[in-house]
Amino acid sequence: MAVQALSTVAATSKSINQLNCRGPDSFLWTKNPLEPKNPQCQWLGTPIKFSLQSKKFKQFLSKQFTIRANISFVLPRGKPEPTVPIEKIPKWSAKAVKSFTMAELEARKLKYATTGTEALILGMLIEGTNFASKYLRANSITLLKFREETIKIVGKGDFYYCSPKEPPLTEDAQKALDWAFDEKLKSGDSGEITTTHVLLGVWSQQGSPGYKVLAALGFNDEKAKELENVISDPGFVDD
Repeated sequence: MAVQALSTVAATSKSINQLNCRGPDSFLWTKNPLEPKNPQCQWLGTPIKFSLQSKKFKQFLSKQFTIRANISFVLPRGKPEPTVPIEKIPKWSAKAVKSFTMAELEARKLKYATTGTEALILGMLIEGTNFASKYLRANSITLLKFREETIKIVGKGDFYYCSPKEPPLTEDAQKALDWAFDEKLKSGDSGEITTTHVLLGVWSQQGSPGYKVLAALGFNDEKAKELENVISDPGFVDD
């Protein structure tokens, strides 16, 4: 067994020698395994030189791989900006913005050409962590039920239709967002505009698809009034 082991070691050493990896200039040999080396291309006969410390390499990275993120926390508004100091203009909550993004994606998924009031509700149900979605689920209005009812009322989009990247808002959906903004501005509260404001904004647009779907699933004026009392609390936060 010992003789066999020694012969194996000898054969391995011989193979390594054939790869010319014994010298300090070898590609596979280095005192510091983390030290970058310039490998030699035997087929082309020219060295492939690169260095992570090179200024040119860093400049290349800064030009080619710079990532710019432009995140907007302002939802579309159909009315002129209010003539109030900028610090008093209410801001949209992060969850409201995320829900709006989900609404656009859901409109595209359903092959709709626009983002309607029904999509605004679907967006907040997909986001799932906002207060409005929790309230709807507590009243047995789930994402699956709302989507199914939406298809019944609005219809199903053409399978071969390609929706816009950002489906524009319908008139009702824009009015719902404006309603949420205006109600928050009237309250004088320094808090944010939440998904609950948007939900009530959709409910204010009677006859819109979102209103019809909510009504079909059991939402009513009594529940809307209950939500109004909740958001009227100055300490309300869409958690």
